[in-house]
Amino acid sequence: MRRMSRVVVLLLAVLAPPVAAQAGLSQADRTLAHDILRQLVEIVTTDSAGNTPQAAQAMADRLIAAGFPAADVRVFAVTPRVGTLVARLRGTDPALRPILLLAHLDVVPARREDWSVDPWTLLERDGWFYGRGTSDNKAGAATLVANLVRYQQEGWRPERDVIVALTGDEETSGASIAGLLAQHRELVDAEFALNTDAGGITLKAGRPTVFEVQASEKVYADYGLEATDRGGHSSLPRPGNPIYTIAAALGRIAHYEFPAHLDDVVRAFFERSAQIESGQLAADMRAVARVPPDSGALARLSASPVYNAQLRTTCVATRADAGHADNALPQRARAAVNCRILPGESAADVEATLRSLAGDSVRLTVLSPPSEGPSSPPTALVIGTLERVARDQWPGIPVIPTMETGATDGRSVRRAGIPTYGVSAVAGDPNDVRAHGMDERVGVQAYYDATQFWYSMIKAFAGRRSGR
Repeated sequence: MRRMSRVVVLLLAVLAPPVAAQAGLSQADRTLAHDILRQLVEIVTTDSAGNTPQAAQAMADRLIAAGFPAADVRVFAVTPRVGTLVARLRGTDPALRPILLLAHLDVVPARREDWSVDPWTLLERDGWFYGRGTSDNKAGAATLVANLVRYQQEGWRPERDVIVALTGDEETSGASIAGLLAQHRELVDAEFALNTDAGGITLKAGRPTVFEVQASEKVYADYGLEATDRGGHSSLPRPGNPIYTIAAALGRIAHYEFPAHLDDVVRAFFERSAQIESGQLAADMRAVARVPPDSGALARLSASPVYNAQLRTTCVATRADAGHADNALPQRARAAVNCRILPGESAADVEATLRSLAGDSVRLTVLSPPSEGPSSPPTALVIGTLERVARDQWPGIPVIPTMETGATDGRSVRRAGIPTYGVSAVAGDPNDVRAHGMDERVGVQAYYDATQFWYSMIKAFAGRRSGR
């Protein structure tokens, strides 16, 4: 495979000239997008509630009411509490492989007493839509359904089939997408996939500056640490206290830095990011993208949690529990360590490093085994098409491939041999990320802009002028 820097040069050569910005959504289209988002937010789809089958069926009902044949709108119950929707917009050329579009219906829990608003009611206030799932990822699901309805109303037929998969357990097991790929591959098989659950428009001082396209993601893994002792009376302390043993192990893990490694996606991220930064930061980005990376630049960028997560595998303590009484020596201490492993790095080596750091007095177990997956090369066709469509809507901002430090359904799709790109297109401030947190929200205009972008992007990839 060619070096990413050469691919970037190729992209710059094939991009079309700028065109005038396109119109936004009509009032009817905005109403449709709003109503679908509200319907989804107000169906509680946490794992404990078990309502993703209801949400999947609600979206299926909308598509069938819009004129989709029932045979092309399938709802699967992975379990009685987990539902997934697969819908297909038929193309005119069966020789062309489809495009797969991804979103998920499930959300993490939210407690009303923790929020300033009701998390289970869509509220529009001061230019924001508030509600659990507005940013992760019901806005994405609503965007896909609204655009399918819009295509059907317009009578638009793509050249290639367009498949939408709305999964029901991305936040937990990920069994929905894995089951579709393993048991119903014919329903979701595609040339490539576009994921609403990653990537996006980065805002600085309220202005769009970068369109990030996720081309890879880190590998998720959880490990458990445990130390035990016979315990005893707290008035007679002695060596071997499990709390101290675990604390010492966590201290060694905290101070350990995994080696830096830049694959093609991360190198392209720093090369292109340097074009929009200035001063020392821009210089460091260029220097770290060299082979080998400059050690001084590497140290300075590693001081930023955001850049550090791009450069290396990270492992961090996330939970701890110990003891059984305030006046007793502990008999047991436990901790959980969450790792985000760089794609292509050996998970076995990471586990071996943790075992060495934990020491002989600590038992290490694998709580959530790593599930490795490849990167998706950001080809000239994919990135070039995205850049052309993005310039119609956000003139002047660059498209930059990135590695997702979290985890999405895209990992399973990549492992199944389908290149996958995260293209959320929702504009947001990286310093105000509320997904999984209190008062989750998405900008009203950002949501409508992303819906319009996806409408145009799918036409660009699947229509008769797809750039093949």
